[in-house]
Amino acid sequence: MRVLHIITGLGIGGAEQQLRLLLRHLPVEGEVVALTNPGAVAAGLVSDGVRVHHLGMRGNRDLRALPRLVRLIRAGGYDLVHTHLYRACVYGRPAARLAGVRAVVATEHSLGDSQLEGRRLTAGVRALYLAAERLGSTTVAVSPTVADRLRRWGVPAPRIEVVPNGIDLARFRFDPVRRHRARRRLGLPDEAYVVGCVGRLSAGKRFDVLVRAVSRLPDDHWLLLVGGGPQESVLRRTAHEAGVAGRVVFAGERPYLSDEAGGLDLPALTCAMDLLASPSPDESFGLAVVEALGCGLPVVYASCPAIEDLPPQAAPAARRVRGGPEAYARAVAEIRAAGPGPRTAPDAARRYSIARSAARLMDVYAAAVSSPSSSSPQGVTSS
Repeated sequence: MRVLHIITGLGIGGAEQQLRLLLRHLPVEGEVVALTNPGAVAAGLVSDGVRVHHLGMRGNRDLRALPRLVRLIRAGGYDLVHTHLYRACVYGRPAARLAGVRAVVATEHSLGDSQLEGRRLTAGVRALYLAAERLGSTTVAVSPTVADRLRRWGVPAPRIEVVPNGIDLARFRFDPVRRHRARRRLGLPDEAYVVGCVGRLSAGKRFDVLVRAVSRLPDDHWLLLVGGGPQESVLRRTAHEAGVAGRVVFAGERPYLSDEAGGLDLPALTCAMDLLASPSPDESFGLAVVEALGCGLPVVYASCPAIEDLPPQAAPAARRVRGGPEAYARAVAEIRAAGPGPRTAPDAARRYSIARSAARLMDVYAAAVSSPSSSSPQGVTSS
């Protein structure tokens, strides 16, 4: 089976790195098209032996991209097209149909209650999404929570399949040697209690809550922020105003795989943490939380469908926290006072192994390719 993955961009982000990880485990011949911003993940894919095409879109309304994409799909002879992220879904689904591809799958990575990939859920965004969705075969939700949101939006239930995000459990297994090396390179004291957080530095992630929480904790508590984004300067200023600038480390964007960035990748940084905090109130899965659990960390979070969709005993070290800096400071202090637990992965992390997710996605691919309903819908031709 030849599969073309279409994604909006290939900078370092959760959906982008999830795609790279999936391609390492899917038993199909896969290629990737980035509509814009090929970025660091594109280089990683190429090093993995994956062919990457860059479409060179100049913006959301660059309609010249559509015929270019149609020609690329026709020339590739693909059996299935799989789109990722909003812009790629809006352009990729009609392009695949016009190119004559019968099976079109789209993964919905980032649909929250009030936003879609950081954009407000306006009537226009919803209308365009649903119009493109009707041109696909299957819409994949990364959690039952996202599947419920899609149904409420108007996506027919039979067209929705749940395929959770996955993690490479072996890569996130706790390693004390990686912990020591990462702390030394970041300037984190060996005796420090490190609260970590991972994600785009945007206002919706509420990482300012953690900066202020650390200011309410003893001086041996540090904050490790992993990610990049528009709020970095704001967070630096907040740390300075709170008097904790010397105890907040900005690690920047970090790749998932350990053969990059001199070993200071995401799994190594997770080993350096003592606890992970995720104060974002609107998540579609909560991948950073699951990765932290895979490293045996306790976690505190505001929203994590990946955990909330499981029975409580699946992740005993995960605690939901409601509120602001005081609530997070109190939760961190209580977890530290309880003492360190074993750095082993709980059942929740094992349920989200990447091998399991890839096998489930292959079932979706097989059904889409074999379904008679994958033929071109009325009004769309492949000529």
